[in-house]
Amino acid sequence: MTFTSDDDLDALDRIERSIDVDASPDRVWALVSVPGWWITEGDLVPNEVVDEGDGVHRVTHPTYGSFRIARVEARPPSYVAFRWLGGGAGETEEGPDTLVELFVDERPGGVTLRVVESGFTRGDGDRRRWLGHREENVTGWREVLDAARRRLASA
Repeated sequence: MTFTSDDDLDALDRIERSIDVDASPDRVWALVSVPGWWITEGDLVPNEVVDEGDGVHRVTHPTYGSFRIARVEARPPSYVAFRWLGGGAGETEEGPDTLVELFVDERPGGVTLRVVESGFTRGDGDRRRWLGHREENVTGWREVLDAARRRLASA
């Protein structure tokens, strides 16, 4: 793939997805404010979350391993941002450090849950690697948002 301008890179730097959820903002906030809640295999599973201090958490998924995630900002119940502190599945020290922003916007009958993940192009410079990571996350966010809607609608 050849990039002809910075605009091409800008378009690939972020993923933005949203889904309507028939639940209260507080109920959605209780889910999305947990570091790493989105690390899942189709259905949401409880991950082990250990607070390491200074807003940094170690999140361990039973299959995917451990990850360090920092809470960057929180404005309950409408906005929370997390940053991956490197690492892919099982690699806690290397990998992208993308920013995951979650927006909970009230609407009649529930909320719109929106996610923006950005920072893919500022990775290690290996275009194939960060493009592959981005593509995995494009699919992953669709699955995660669907799982969140199922979880929140059934509870």
